[in-house]
Amino acid sequence: MPDRWPNNSKINSRGGRPGTVTWDGGDVRTTVTAPGAAVEPHDTGAVLSWTVELAPRSSWTADVEVTVAFTGGPPANAFGPADGAGWDAVSVTGRSDLARLTERSVDDLAALALSDPLDPSDTFLAAGSPWFFTLFGRDSLWAARFTLPLGTGLARGTLRTLARRQGRVHDPATAEAPGKILHEVRVPSAGTSLPPVYFGTVDATALWVCLLHDAWRWGLPPAEVAELLDPLEAALRWLTIDADPDGDGFLEYVDTSGHGLANQGWKDSGDSIQFPDGTIAEPPIALSEAQAYAHEAALAGAALLDAFGRPGSGRLREWAAALRERFAAAFWVSDAKGRFPAIALDGAKRPVDTVTSNLGHLLGTGLLGPDEAAVVADRLGRPDLDAGYGLRTMSADAAGFNPLGYHAGSIWPHDTAIAVRGLAADGFPGVAASLAGGLLRVAPDFAYRLPELFAGTDARAGEPVLAYPAACRPQAWSAATVVALLQAALGLTADAPAGTLRVAPDPAFAGWFPLRVEGLRVVGHPLAVTVDAAGRADVRTSAPLTVETGA
Repeated sequence: MPDRWPNNSKINSRGGRPGTVTWDGGDVRTTVTAPGAAVEPHDTGAVLSWTVELAPRSSWTADVEVTVAFTGGPPANAFGPADGAGWDAVSVTGRSDLARLTERSVDDLAALALSDPLDPSDTFLAAGSPWFFTLFGRDSLWAARFTLPLGTGLARGTLRTLARRQGRVHDPATAEAPGKILHEVRVPSAGTSLPPVYFGTVDATALWVCLLHDAWRWGLPPAEVAELLDPLEAALRWLTIDADPDGDGFLEYVDTSGHGLANQGWKDSGDSIQFPDGTIAEPPIALSEAQAYAHEAALAGAALLDAFGRPGSGRLREWAAALRERFAAAFWVSDAKGRFPAIALDGAKRPVDTVTSNLGHLLGTGLLGPDEAAVVADRLGRPDLDAGYGLRTMSADAAGFNPLGYHAGSIWPHDTAIAVRGLAADGFPGVAASLAGGLLRVAPDFAYRLPELFAGTDARAGEPVLAYPAACRPQAWSAATVVALLQAALGLTADAPAGTLRVAPDPAFAGWFPLRVEGLRVVGHPLAVTVDAAGRADVRTSAPLTVETGA
C-alpha cells in the first residue's frame, strides 16, 4: 500500500509504536498510524505494508489514522471552530421542501462557522468542506450578505476578520495592495501553489464595502460601523485608483506573478472567460460584474461617509456616474437574440460577447438603467440560461458550453441566488421566481443540501439532475442561498438608519405561500413574517422600526 508525502516533508521519526510514522512539513507535524503495518520510510514518503492471509469468501480491513498538529502552536491564520453562527433558531412553516432546505442549510452554516484567533469573538463562514475550509474573501462576504436577515453578528465578524488582514503594501507576488481585501488564507503547509495569504481577487474589496453598507441598513450598531470607517476609506481608495492600473476607467486584473490565478473574479478557472467560439480571452481582463460591484460600492461608501460625517462622498458619486457611462459605451453587444452586456473586456479592450450568468450580477447594483435592466432580465429568463434547475453559468448556445463545465455551463446555487436578488430588487419577480423555483426543484436530489455546483442539464427536456463529483458539500454561499431566496419571496428589505422595514410578498412567488418564517432578526430584535395564501403579510417584531407591508 504505497503512499507519498508532500515533497517538502521530512521524515523525522522512524521509531514509536509499530505501524507508526511521523514527519514534519512546514509548520505542522503529521503522524500516520496503521496498526499491524510494516513501515518503510524514506526521504519523501513511506510504504505501509501488511502481510495478510485470507480464507476464501473472507474479508480484511486496514485502519489508518492520520493526525496533524502544529509544531510551534497555531499560526495567526489557523482559524478555529466557532460555537455556531450566532443566530436564533430558524424555522419555516409551509412548503415541506422549503422547510427542509432551510433546516439543513442553517445547520450546515453553523457547522462551517470559524473564529478568528486574533479575536475569537469574530465569527465568519469557511468557504466550504472539504476543499476550502478557511477564510475566503468573496465567499465569506457573499455568505454573510445573504444571511443578514438572520442577524448582523456574522457580518460584523466577517468584516472585522478581513479588515485585520487588509492589504498594506504593494506586493506582486501575493497581489497585495493597500486597501485591498484578500482572496484566501491558508496555513503555509496546506499544499496549495498560491501564497498563504493571497490577494488575487478583483471583487472582494467592493463586496466588503457593500456588506458593511447592507449590515448598517440591517441594524449593525453605529459604533461598530464607525470602527470600520478607516478600512472602508482604504478599500474605496483601492477601488477608485489601484484597481485600474492602465487608467481606462475599469477595474481589471492580470496575474503578473506567473503563479497566481489567471482569472480573479468568482469564475476563476482558466477557461471561464471565453468568446462565443470558445477562444479564451487574453488578459488584462475587465469583468462586467466587477464594474457593477464597484459602482454599488462607491454609492454605498458615499452613503456611509455622509452618515458618519466623513468627507469624500461627492467624489465617489461622480466616479460611479462616470463608470456607469463608460460601461454603457463599452460593454453592450448584440447577437441574434438582441443586446446584452458582455462578460468582460479582454486585454485589447474587445468585448467578450458570450451570454453568461454574470448578467445577473449586474442587477440591483444601480449600474443599469431601467430599460437596460429589462433587457438583462429577459435574457436571464430564456431557456439557454434558465435550465429549469437554476441559472447556467454559460449559455447553452455558446460553443464552449458544457453542462459539467466548472464555469462553462454548470449551475452554482449562489450564482442563481445573486440573480434572484437583483431581479427582485429591480422589479422582475417573474424571472426571479422561476430561477428560485429551479433550485427548490433540485433540493431533494441532494438531500436538501445544495452543493457548490451541479450540472447544467435541461429540466424542460426531462434531463436528470447530475452531481459535480468534486463539489464542496456543504458550501457556505450555497447553504446561504435559501435565505436569499426567502428574502426575495417575502419582499423583505430593511433600512434601519431610516427607521423602516418593508415586507412586500410578490404574487410571482404565490406557489411558496402560505409561508411563515421565524428566527429572523433586524436591529438585534426578533422578526417573524407570515404570508397567507392570498399573499398578505403579517409582521411581528419588537424592533423600533416602522413596518410597511404590501406592494
